[in-house]
Amino acid sequence: MAQKRDYYEALGVGRSSTPEELKKAYRKLALECHPDRNPGNKEKEERFKELSEAYEVLSDPKKKQAYDQFGHAGVNPQAGGFRGGADFEGFGSSFQDIFGDIFGDIFGGAQGGGRRRSGRRTYARPGSDLKVDLDLSFEEAAFGAEKVITIPRSVPCTDCDATGCASGSSPQTCPECHGHGEVQYQQGFFAISRPCPRCDGRGQIIQTPCLACRGTGKTQKKSQIAVKVPGGIDTGQRLKLNGEGEAGENGGPAGDLYVVLHVLKHDFFDREEQDVLCEIPITFTQAALGTELEVPTLEGKVTMKIPAGTQTHKTFRIRGKGLPRLGSYGRGDQLVKVVVETPAKLSAEQRELFKKLSDLEGEKSQPNHYGFFEKVKNIFG
Repeated sequence: MAQKRDYYEALGVGRSSTPEELKKAYRKLALECHPDRNPGNKEKEERFKELSEAYEVLSDPKKKQAYDQFGHAGVNPQAGGFRGGADFEGFGSSFQDIFGDIFGDIFGGAQGGGRRRSGRRTYARPGSDLKVDLDLSFEEAAFGAEKVITIPRSVPCTDCDATGCASGSSPQTCPECHGHGEVQYQQGFFAISRPCPRCDGRGQIIQTPCLACRGTGKTQKKSQIAVKVPGGIDTGQRLKLNGEGEAGENGGPAGDLYVVLHVLKHDFFDREEQDVLCEIPITFTQAALGTELEVPTLEGKVTMKIPAGTQTHKTFRIRGKGLPRLGSYGRGDQLVKVVVETPAKLSAEQRELFKKLSDLEGEKSQPNHYGFFEKVKNIFG
């Protein structure tokens, strides 16, 4: 007869492992080797038996103590030790609890997340999440706003108090599962619990459904929801409103609402992350002689100095006039690009003055102009 493997080695844990570590190791390996996931695989089935036997012993403090002291003989009923082995009789509550977790993962979904209360299993399902798009003006995105949106969603039925039953009636105990919400199926030497197909895991059936919700316990309603938008938000970012999605089932929590934000274009401002961008035209003489301009910002006008000799597309920075830094402190800046505008039409007097200016122009007043053509002459001759 083949010698049994050490239980600690079978589970891949050390002798000083905590109960939580044992449970975690067993749960992971048992899920991989469970017969329902590996039909017809004898090797996996034997491995599953080995894992279950090892965990049945090591999860019981008394059996673990006997095993640590005497090895397999300490838990072998033929040797006078504790009853063990692959027949799995006499399992403790901790072993049954972890089996419930494993079968929930195997047969899955929200049903695997049912809650056990006083020996009865109820299958509460969370409601679905919802998504809605919300347009914001540039100013609303900059400083924040409170918007009210209207969305259609399912909510608990008020006519039946979400029970799904017509007035004067009540749910009846499911005759198939007798109110437990689950039925057992024999899988070899295992008894596996699954949600009752007749009552869908509720443990109750509705004989006389509510006319308003048709027995679902939920109705459709257009709901108005206030959305607080923080300042500094940008297009594509989203807000999560907990519990504002579809209503849950069987007492499950409502889903969440995700609000996807879209910032509308502004006639004057653009943005780059938290900085505000704008362009301002200036005249040739303002650029040459320098001037002071009133520049619009998100909070009103400010005076900005343009130094003499400013070139077109020169960018000036106004500190702290940008958007708030979302989730942080401070604000971005406003970047002002000046564009020198060449006059399109000249009066006779202006034309005469520009001719005189042209005669007075020299390398010192326009170094870039003369330097450029000198470079071209040297390269191309």
